[in-house]
Amino acid sequence: MQNFLYFYQHIPYHLNPVAFSVFGLPVDWYSLMYIVGFLVVYLILAFRIRRGESPEILNFKFKISNKIQNKNYKFQNETLLDLMLVAFSGLLIGGRLGYVFFYNFPYYTANPLAIISPYDPVTHQFIGIYGMSYHGALIGALATAWVYTKIKKFDFWSLANFIAPAIPAGYFFGRMGNFFNGELYGRMTDKIWGMYFPSDPYGFLRHPSELYEAILEGIVLFLILWPLRNKEKYKNQMLALYIIGYAVARIGIEFFREPDGQLGFLFGILTMGQLLSFFMLVTGFSLLLVGRKKEKML
Repeated sequence: MQNFLYFYQHIPYHLNPVAFSVFGLPVDWYSLMYIVGFLVVYLILAFRIRRGESPEILNFKFKISNKIQNKNYKFQNETLLDLMLVAFSGLLIGGRLGYVFFYNFPYYTANPLAIISPYDPVTHQFIGIYGMSYHGALIGALATAWVYTKIKKFDFWSLANFIAPAIPAGYFFGRMGNFFNGELYGRMTDKIWGMYFPSDPYGFLRHPSELYEAILEGIVLFLILWPLRNKEKYKNQMLALYIIGYAVARIGIEFFREPDGQLGFLFGILTMGQLLSFFMLVTGFSLLLVGRKKEKML
């Protein structure tokens, strides 16, 4: 039992953040998990399309023999990949800029090239680009998807509600990438399920908060949203429910997560993640109320 407990608590020491190298350049598990998460979301949404669950995304009027006709188009597989690639690009850009502005603005103000450069500005060694913000990523993905739908004249809200239930399944892999990287570990604990992390300079037993987030914000939230996706009462509120569900889970888990060293606690008690999630929670409830008000007017 003692041997098993020792092994379990030192699992992060057995994980290599580097999956493999290409021409001498390391490819991290963290990067691969982003790709896996993207593919998982795509496959889930493609499954929904095959099941006939795709929404009507285009409704316009056109003339035939001087008569006005209405035409509805349902979301198809070829459009799904285009939209997801656009949103994924926005996710990466938004996630990076979110980290810059929300978590380490003074550093990047002094070292602006570090925002996009994979080389350390002091040692000039290759370190890769690290530092992503979930909240920035969400804003970036939604913004680019909104622009895409406006250009294509698609219904943004129909697509957002269609995609939202699949997001937690992809998010699970992002947090597992954090775990493989040995980063974003939790606060000190004396619980037996705590773990030791090689990157912890103090060597304390800590909450594996990356796993808490992967399970709660990923698996559990997916299992809550997925059965509701086609129910008449909820199917047009899925984005709002996702935002609310994620915000509640993140605020709770942040009590176990170590705050970022350069920020510490805000107002003495809150982390930046909790503050951003609070605004996210307000946004989610606002969308929910606006959506219900619109339904009553129909």
